[in-house]
Amino acid sequence: MKEKFLSLIERYSSDKDYKVECWNELNKKYSSKSRHYHNLDHLDHMFSELEKVKSEINRLDAIEFSIFYHDLIYNPRKSDSEYQSALVFKKRLSNTSFTPIDYCVEQIVATKEHKLSDDSDTNLLLDMDLSILGSEPDRYQGYAKKIRKEYAIYPGWMYRKGRKKVLQHFLSLDSIFKTEFFRNEYEEKARENLENELRELGELKA
Repeated sequence: MKEKFLSLIERYSSDKDYKVECWNELNKKYSSKSRHYHNLDHLDHMFSELEKVKSEINRLDAIEFSIFYHDLIYNPRKSDSEYQSALVFKKRLSNTSFTPIDYCVEQIVATKEHKLSDDSDTNLLLDMDLSILGSEPDRYQGYAKKIRKEYAIYPGWMYRKGRKKVLQHFLSLDSIFKTEFFRNEYEEKARENLENELRELGELKA
């Protein structure tokens, strides 16, 4: 991840110390002990998904910056983490020659509600972010357990109530994924995984 980020930002800044400073900030945030899922492994997974659709991306550098910064701030107690992440991104990249800053800010903020966008790159970003939902059952269960650990501050009954709401929201959508590639690749498996987790949550005791 370090090499990938430095390679990206060096195209827009010649200040070596500043580039390393930006990376160190990313690394510290994503490597926090409270991060069980929203960590560097999550970013690595998104970049592996990006490789599969790279030919469809219009603004590759922009979407890579959005991946790196979209979960920089992650606080389960608050609902504005994506917005706060976008603010840090804007502050950091304003000191470089990178110009589509506002475009990336919109992408980062879009990862909060995951609504269909008029921008094809943004839809691909959102699908990459959710692609774990369509993984094999064992991997999905590992993901679900990590999410629970990140919300360990909440008692079981409260977590289940909130988690059920999230799962039911995704299942109510005509399509969880917004792009043809990700629908074909993950939609069916994602629905199976979400339905299974929903059943398990209903059986758990407080």
